[in-house]
Amino acid sequence: MIYLKKIRAARRADLAQVIAIDAGITGLRKPAYWAGILARYGTRQRQRYFLVAETGDAVQGYIVGEVRDWEFGSPPCGWVFGLGVRPESRLAGVGARLLEAICDRFRRAGVGTVRTLLARDNPLVLAFFRSQGMMAAPFIPLQMDLE
Repeated sequence: MIYLKKIRAARRADLAQVIAIDAGITGLRKPAYWAGILARYGTRQRQRYFLVAETGDAVQGYIVGEVRDWEFGSPPCGWVFGLGVRPESRLAGVGARLLEAICDRFRRAGVGTVRTLLARDNPLVLAFFRSQGMMAAPFIPLQMDLE
């Protein structure tokens, strides 16, 4: 059983564990990417959040997001664009606690909606977000390959 000590802002000392969690999920080590995320979202700037869930001896998961204003005509809302949990901690509520923590920060920032994007071929992530009450948003992502 995983007993979280707390959810807190990420620190530079957490990066190695965050990188390892992400690499375990994606199969790619991205140290420069995560250093950039920490530089942009770990600075305690208003409306930007990079949080970790810790047990005291280890980071069990992370979440990254921010409040975005008026993109695509949408009123300000919270966006979650990174969430990762150690596989052995997935059924212990770590992801739910991280999402709850960032949503609390979004509410304090004055927004009432949270959004995310995910790959449609990722049923694990889709099932998680749906279990947390998220559903299809009023936007349809479109893309075009650039050659």
